[in-house]
Amino acid sequence: MFTSTGSSGLYKAPLSKSLLLVPSTLSILLALLFQHYQKFFVYNLQAVKNDLQIWRLICGRIICLDLKDTFCSSLLIYNFRIFERRYGSRKFASFLLGSWILSALFDLILVEAFQYSFAITASNLPSGFLGPVFALFVPFYCSIPRVQVTQILGQFSITNKTLIYILGLQLLTSGTHIWVVATSGLIAGMCYTNSVLKVHQVLCIPRWMAKLFSWTLEPIFSSSEPTNEIRIGMGATVDIQRQQRMELLDRQLMLSQFVHVRRQRRHQGRIINWNRFFPTLRQRRNANAPDVRQSEQEVAAPPLEVSEEQE
Repeated sequence: MFTSTGSSGLYKAPLSKSLLLVPSTLSILLALLFQHYQKFFVYNLQAVKNDLQIWRLICGRIICLDLKDTFCSSLLIYNFRIFERRYGSRKFASFLLGSWILSALFDLILVEAFQYSFAITASNLPSGFLGPVFALFVPFYCSIPRVQVTQILGQFSITNKTLIYILGLQLLTSGTHIWVVATSGLIAGMCYTNSVLKVHQVLCIPRWMAKLFSWTLEPIFSSSEPTNEIRIGMGATVDIQRQQRMELLDRQLMLSQFVHVRRQRRHQGRIINWNRFFPTLRQRRNANAPDVRQSEQEVAAPPLEVSEEQE
């Protein structure tokens, strides 16, 4: 039930890979070995407001102090890596930066509004890179197609997006005041996606900085290309090639799930068929075989390699 391109790992997603490895490793180290340093990563808005500890807006919003939040957010980032492949690392990083800054502003506004209106005090909010994670649900809801995989008892539909929403709900219920962070992230994602007040032009990664990171950090976090996938590259630029690849992988996912649903409905009866919920490996392989043959016919022409300088 993972999103499309699930079989290709973290190829062409170096930023997502770095967000999976670095914050998760630091979170585990803080939880197991360096617990006396956790106080520096507490997201305390009262300390920011009263003592002007502005640095907590940075330290408190990078590393999760709860390992459950670390696990759930890492799974979500892994699934949301599709946006880095579609948009490119620079645009994806700009979205994360913009939503991270906007969500911090909305955190302060929401806490003050609820304290003034309902006398609800939320001094400590959950720490970690949670605002941008919730913000990514906005493009996920708007741009990822919904494909039905199966049904439970003939009433409840299970789609390719169901597991992602379940992970989001699990993360939403992990803390007392995490609803503030979730609401701020969703608002920030809507503002950035809809280009409210041209925030996508103001809060973006400069081109020179993106090139600097691509020269220094991208070789460290880059992943090798999967050997079991077909190379396509008929576009004139790297961006077009990337978009073609994403469209082909999305089409493969939708076709394979359509074939899989047809096979399941053919054997559906009044008795619950447990193979609907736990399909075997052979069934998945047979369901995906027509898509592979179709993709090989579509890309029969040799790929055209272009360099990054042609962007």
